Amino acid sequence: MRREVLNWNDVDQLIDHLIPQFENEFEAMVMITRGGIVPGGMLAEALNLTTLLTAAVDFPAEVKMEEERKSSKLLAWPKFIQFPDNTLLAGQRVMIIDDVWGSGRTITAVKNRISGAGGIPYTCVLHFNPYRNLFGNARPDYFAAITDAHIVYPWEINRGPKGVLLNGF
Repeated sequence: MRREVLNWNDVDQLIDHLIPQFENEFEAMVMITRGGIVPGGMLAEALNLTTLLTAAVDFPAEVKMEEERKSSKLLAWPKFIQFPDNTLLAGQRVMIIDDVWGSGRTITAVKNRISGAGGIPYTCVLHFNPYRNLFGNARPDYFAAITDAHIVYPWEINRGPKGVLLNGF
């Protein structure tokens, strides 16, 4: 898989590309941990949003055979480790922010839970990968770029005592 390493200037340009797209004013933002924290903070500052919430989602799967691993993970139900109270979402226009829409499972699970709480969700990512999308023609409401690459964001760089290394590379 092709890999693209971004710097902070690249992220600034993506944020600048997103801002003019917003047709609605949002009353709240739900940042998906961990990828949505940094772009969420940048967008919250630019849009003057003050109700900032987080969602942490995991997709556990019990795997018995190695060849079933990939498909069983894709079918797993989401486990919400952290999620805002429904009273904070009901009747609110909520921007859901993450760094990338790959398979779309995480952001779709958050979107559905916000809808179930009576909120009005809008999805937003820096990168949309339509080639990995598991939801047919579904796509983010707002995105800055389309990609087929594995994106490495500047906040994913390991800054340990041995210097600057890219996680997993």
